[in-house]
Amino acid sequence: MRSPLLDVPGAVPGASPDDTVAAHYGDPYAEQRALAAGRAVVDRSNRPVITVSGPDRLSWLNSLSSQKLDDLAPGVWTQTLFLDPQGRLEHHLHLRDDGETTWIHVEPGTAEGLVTWLEKMRFMLRVEIADVSADWAVVSGLPGDDRLIPRSELAGQGPLAGLWAYEALRIEAHIPRYGFDTDHKSIPHELGLIDTAVHLKKGCYRGQETVARVHNLGHPPRRLVFLHLDGSVDELPPHGTPVTLGVSTPLEADPEAAVEGSATPGQIGFVGSSARHHELGPIALAVVKRTVPVDIDLVAGHVAATQEVIVPQDAGRNVQVDPELRKQAAMMARDRKRPNLM
Repeated sequence: MRSPLLDVPGAVPGASPDDTVAAHYGDPYAEQRALAAGRAVVDRSNRPVITVSGPDRLSWLNSLSSQKLDDLAPGVWTQTLFLDPQGRLEHHLHLRDDGETTWIHVEPGTAEGLVTWLEKMRFMLRVEIADVSADWAVVSGLPGDDRLIPRSELAGQGPLAGLWAYEALRIEAHIPRYGFDTDHKSIPHELGLIDTAVHLKKGCYRGQETVARVHNLGHPPRRLVFLHLDGSVDELPPHGTPVTLGVSTPLEADPEAAVEGSATPGQIGFVGSSARHHELGPIALAVVKRTVPVDIDLVAGHVAATQEVIVPQDAGRNVQVDPELRKQAAMMARDRKRPNLM
């Protein structure tokens, strides 16, 4: 649904899936500085808005997802994940409850699949699901500062910053974006989502076994990193660009680092999001093999990069955890190895 703010003089549309909102309004760096100072808002009305109402809504969402939601206080924004049975990300939800309805916004293009799945999981519970994107829109300040407004009020928003400004500050804040900094194999620990979108002591949900096993007994196979890119190169590496070891660091220095089956020799990861920051210059988020040393240079496509740690190499079992959680994870791993007698 095309945003009316694209009719603002100077507005330039973003690239898919953000092509229905403005990438910028003519001065990306000024917009970014205004957004960082809290003097601008960003049109993110391409994000679908879904509501869940009914007296069972919070306990129901709590049973399906990674976050503890059954006692969510009205007006508090939080995040949760829907995982597949192997613990891989399927949906990343940003939500708040107003005491009667839970309001959710998600990535462009994911609403239909999410609503369809939620409808299948209703059973006999007192919940109602609706896609209200035609009537409601998301606007944001700094990353994490979201508001839902009637879509009819979009044209009155301002001062405005484009999505390029928002993305640059999001990357600076090390916040991964579903579908950009993730792929079909992504699990929460790899992306640093354990602190923001996962509750480690709540009840069972689909994919919990993987979360518990990695957190208590192992390490994620990959890790999210922040990249400072070589500013002398004019172009930014796009999403999916292979990441390799720097030319001064031969692959033989870490033979386990290469991605198995990769079409790019020596590939150890991929670029998720990239942007030009008003102070830091060109920056990016990337996902790399966990075993890649944290102190070596990398190359994103043909752009030299230095890495900054987001998810540490020892993420997972090094964390001081409740002994009961460790026992639970061990029991689940043991049960998984038992033959099915049914």
